[in-house]
Amino acid sequence: MSGFLAAAGGFSPALITFLVYTLAVFSLAIIANRLRKGSNFLSEYFLGSRGLGVWAFALTLAATSSSGGSFMGFPSKIYTHGWSLGLWIGSYMVVPICVMGLLGKRMNEVARTAEAITIPDVLRDRFRSVAFGLTSVSLIVFFMTFNLIAQFKGGSTILKTLLGPIDAFTSSAASLPDWVSSLCSQGNEYLLCLVVFGVAVIVYTTYGGFHAVVWTDVMQGLVMLAGVLILLALTLSQVGGLENATRQLEKQTPPEFGTAIFFAEAGGGELSLPKGTWLASENGEIVRLKEAGSVSTEEMPVEVLIVTSGEEAGRIAGEVRRDVKARILEREPYKYGAGQEGVYLTAPGPHRTKPEGFLPVLLALSFFAFWNFSGAGQPSYMVRQMAYRDTVVLRRSILFVGVFFTLIYLPLVLIFTSARILLPGMEISPDRIMPEMARAVTEQAGVPWLAGILVAAPFAAIMSSVDSFLLLVSSGVVRDVYQQKKKGEVSEKTIARLSRLTTVVVGALAVIFALNPPKFLQTLIVFASGGLGATFLVPVIMGLYWKRM
Repeated sequence: MSGFLAAAGGFSPALITFLVYTLAVFSLAIIANRLRKGSNFLSEYFLGSRGLGVWAFALTLAATSSSGGSFMGFPSKIYTHGWSLGLWIGSYMVVPICVMGLLGKRMNEVARTAEAITIPDVLRDRFRSVAFGLTSVSLIVFFMTFNLIAQFKGGSTILKTLLGPIDAFTSSAASLPDWVSSLCSQGNEYLLCLVVFGVAVIVYTTYGGFHAVVWTDVMQGLVMLAGVLILLALTLSQVGGLENATRQLEKQTPPEFGTAIFFAEAGGGELSLPKGTWLASENGEIVRLKEAGSVSTEEMPVEVLIVTSGEEAGRIAGEVRRDVKARILEREPYKYGAGQEGVYLTAPGPHRTKPEGFLPVLLALSFFAFWNFSGAGQPSYMVRQMAYRDTVVLRRSILFVGVFFTLIYLPLVLIFTSARILLPGMEISPDRIMPEMARAVTEQAGVPWLAGILVAAPFAAIMSSVDSFLLLVSSGVVRDVYQQKKKGEVSEKTIARLSRLTTVVVGALAVIFALNPPKFLQTLIVFASGGLGATFLVPVIMGLYWKRM
């Protein structure tokens, strides 16, 4: 393998480490599939026979919760808006109490008594309405589609970072036909990574079922925790400690965005400028290309980021290209925080378009409630609460997951505020900050192979969410649509075939929808989480606890 990568012109120790991790995931899926033989398909494939212990239950719930939003979208917002994200995510440490304490015991009891496999199962039986069950399936499919798009975007972004240095990968992407390239707004490399990621996660989820998902979630949860703590140690050592990082952040001011044209210092013909190129402007300011540009006679304006902090400009000086100059045509300061030093260390945090800033106090309080109650209303969490073994497992898991979230989310705030010092100008591609940070700190530390483990952390979060969401949607379609319509006895072989087919179809549709994703991954996460919480929380709570409902 290493010989192949070296021959390809992009030998990457990080990629080797990452591939080992990926092989481990597939191995667990194969083992889970073999151990499942002989048991009831529906109960085993979608609930793991309701026998999860503390480690399995706690880590599968924690890993499902820690999605691409946690490791891709959340870091991008920390980087963009600063320390105020600590307030934004602060309530996540008590989410386990709300999620498992509110519904865990009652949901498990009701599901066992009714032999329910899915949340629509529970709702349909409780309210004696097939239409109610079908409506809940439709809402799950609708909102989960948005969540899957976010996860597929995150997974593809990570693969693109890992595979980017390999010549064979870049040449394969460049050789895609024009009609294929026109399908995706993110470029050929993203498109190729999206297909690879989609095929991988669909195959192991379809083949392994719920037990494969749980087992890989346990491994992925441990990988996430190890990756975050290692990344924290490397980051703080390279910025000179938290105190030194704070002093440097105090001097930073938000960048400006604008448009510019380019000209070569020595004249000449056309010259290509890749996205991310650092240039000096005519008046000595430093700019970064937000998209690819060129030096040409047509003088097509390109959107650029303009550095406004002198301290930041000094650190970038060595990366600036000297043979080309930028002529700034237009500039747009931040609506909140423009020219203000220390704005990344205080609430509400800078914002490009909102005069009130990123996180006003009342919005911070709203998010404190939002994460708890939207979390309690997620069908993906509810399903896991149908699968644990006994009450002792539930009680211990509440404490376990609370500690796990604390060790994940607080370090992420520290890491990605510090990332503004180590990787300036990433506002041009904020969702790439996690894999780029992993690559940068491991190279600086002289341990590039370790980047594979660090990048595996967000990849693990994404895969653990995708497999859970795929099973949630396919179980809804098979159990709550097909079986209910048939009414009579359906063979286990037919159910197995249809379950796997549905998982593949849903995954393929998610790949298609992810071809043209929105700019911020976290926007999709918040929309899907809020929609599911608003839809399911009250009906489920009332249905479980109030007889007259």
